[in-house]
Amino acid sequence: MSATGENGTGVRTLERGLAVLAALAERRAATLTVLARDVNLSASTVSRLLDTLVQQGFAEVGDGGAYRVGPRAAQVGHAYDAHDALLAAAHPVMRAVVDDLNESANLAALRGEGAVYVAQVEGRQLVRMFTQLGAAAPLHASGVGKALLAWRDDADVAARLGPGPYPAFTPHSLTTLDAYRTELARVRAQGHAMDDQERELGVRCVAAPVRDGAGRVVAALSVSAPTSRLTEAEVPRFAARITRAAQDISRALGWTPPAQSV
Repeated sequence: MSATGENGTGVRTLERGLAVLAALAERRAATLTVLARDVNLSASTVSRLLDTLVQQGFAEVGDGGAYRVGPRAAQVGHAYDAHDALLAAAHPVMRAVVDDLNESANLAALRGEGAVYVAQVEGRQLVRMFTQLGAAAPLHASGVGKALLAWRDDADVAARLGPGPYPAFTPHSLTTLDAYRTELARVRAQGHAMDDQERELGVRCVAAPVRDGAGRVVAALSVSAPTSRLTEAEVPRFAARITRAAQDISRALGWTPPAQSV
């Protein structure tokens, strides 16, 4: 089904703008005339597209009127590279976690108001936890959500969650901002987070933060299992293993743990 009307016009404009940006990236620098020829559009159309790209920071005008890729395009490329590096570092560690614990391991990243799952290695249990890649977990009722937010400032946490009350998926769900902030302080103190049947009865999750080379939390690594297997007695062992694994991924991304005081 083809797009029509205003939406169709918007899609065509976006397609043309991306084509111009791609041509600009390939040439590094180019004049309006050259770009128009590359994308097979009129000079007036390409001029309007370039004006928008310049205004948004995706292109800039250099000496002599030649255009080149702008800083925002570089930021997008850097984000892609960082995501690719994260997955490359995480996969072997996640497989090792599954070998050790025999439960599914997940990797999530912060996206707007949710924690989005970007990688999974399934366990080998007959009954195992499965998460759809690209699915979002609620920040207030997931181990990965807590691990992602625990090291952010209060204003950012409040902006992402809102004032509440938050949905109560189970009787264990945290539904107020004050209760959530108290929980985040506990996460920071112990170095890992838990979803103790807060999203689904009978399911526990242990999660730990993954940091980049600058020490920023860029992802959360987690293991989820039925409470019959991830019992309260097993939580310390799972927490220690998932924390060590998250630190291994962080080191692969360039993070250096702080020196221990003597």
